[in-house]
Amino acid sequence: MAIERIIIVGGGTAGWMAAAALSRLKTGRPVEIILIESEAIGTVGVGEATIPPFLGFNQLLGIDEREMLAAVGGTFKLGIQFENWGKIGDSYIHPFGAYGYTMGGISFHHIWHSMARAGDKRPIQVFNVETMAAYFGKFARTDDYKGADLPPVNYAYHLDAGRYAAYLRRFAEARGVVRQEGKVVDVQLDGESGFVTGVTLDGGKQFSGDLFIDCSGFRGLLIEQALKTGYDDWSNYLPCNRAVALPCQREDGSPPPPFTRATAHRAGWQWQVPLQHRNGNGHVYCSSFMEDQEALDILLGNIAGKPQAEPNFLRFMTGRRNKFWNKNVVALGLAAGFMEPLESTSIHLINTGIDKLVSLLSLDGITQAQEDAFNRLTGREYARIRDFLILHYNATQRTDSDFWNYVRTMEVPVTLTEKVEIFKANGQIFREEDELFTETSWAAVMMGQGIHMEGHNPMADALEPGKTRQEVDEMEKSIRLMVQNMPGHGDYLKRYCPAPMAA
Repeated sequence: MAIERIIIVGGGTAGWMAAAALSRLKTGRPVEIILIESEAIGTVGVGEATIPPFLGFNQLLGIDEREMLAAVGGTFKLGIQFENWGKIGDSYIHPFGAYGYTMGGISFHHIWHSMARAGDKRPIQVFNVETMAAYFGKFARTDDYKGADLPPVNYAYHLDAGRYAAYLRRFAEARGVVRQEGKVVDVQLDGESGFVTGVTLDGGKQFSGDLFIDCSGFRGLLIEQALKTGYDDWSNYLPCNRAVALPCQREDGSPPPPFTRATAHRAGWQWQVPLQHRNGNGHVYCSSFMEDQEALDILLGNIAGKPQAEPNFLRFMTGRRNKFWNKNVVALGLAAGFMEPLESTSIHLINTGIDKLVSLLSLDGITQAQEDAFNRLTGREYARIRDFLILHYNATQRTDSDFWNYVRTMEVPVTLTEKVEIFKANGQIFREEDELFTETSWAAVMMGQGIHMEGHNPMADALEPGKTRQEVDEMEKSIRLMVQNMPGHGDYLKRYCPAPMAA
């Protein structure tokens, strides 16, 4: 059956990202795209930090970076600073770019380890431009250094998720997507195939469709309530199941730092996402180890200014649907699964879900092969990200609370154990297929949380020491000069993409 009408159930970031991306289909074929959302249903809107692949999503749509960042009060993000994770008082940055660069086919952290063994005292962080710029509150884009032989600056954004959804709504509606106000109260299924044939709204209006995108959040209106897809619960690995979110003013007048901050507390952690006009804050915690009121008190005691809204309490269960594409329903965002906002992967998984859908989609109909491929690839992606998130909790020396004792000693997937053991032995990090997190990401978190390389690739010792040292010295020098000459992040924003309310 040909796909002539696509129905997106739910707005928010997931719904409008899907609508904006799918609106590109309309220039090729007469496809109707309808997004149904209700103003009475709030969106979660806690995912305000992104990771570098998100830039590609906006570029693909032809969105102007300056215009978008000004509209959403956005700032730049060079990485995430983790505080109190390995031990209380520890701090490290997981940067978006690589440490150094490959030399003689060998990843830089092996070279660095070889030199450290020989007495070099420089920390690996000085060989990463994003880390150094973040520490000094500086920012510039690679494009600002055109022609110069300098390392690229890898970045993402912090953005107001509500404003970003509104921005994409204007974009999608201008390209023919129709928004329908209303609450879905009933879902019709085909008696024979089990496919969703239509939805009924609270006013009685009915909408039939050929392909349905479920962006209805944790409820999973179509994927779960209608199709009973089932959920794979990962709480044993990622036990946090609550969050309280609260925006606040930045009262000290300081410029927004160019990084997200993740501070570990007694039974979870707190995020701080700096926007141009405010900070986004939240405390993610485990209800088995902490009451809601205590979680709120900790959050209120650790924010940079006066709250700008009432606290928003959220409940979730980490895990994923047994299928992300079931019959003619594709789940995106929270309807597909949730692994907490620790490494800003929520918006990323919406993005890659849309990418895979667009790649696999045939407007001539839906096949089992498309569904199977989407589910296999997405399942693998979720599992790799899950392992990376578990690493943050499991690789700790903290013994100050029952929560940290639990996550430090819990059983973890064998895929993660193998990765850690190989890194300890000789610093090797194997990335599988198109895994999201890079060698640097794994090395930064493992070393930042006290997992040390006991050895390195022996090929690093075969490089000519004098020549290697000279090249490494040049690397450090160029990064230092580059960061010294960068403007402050706040000044860069004022010049490049000032938000009207932050001017």
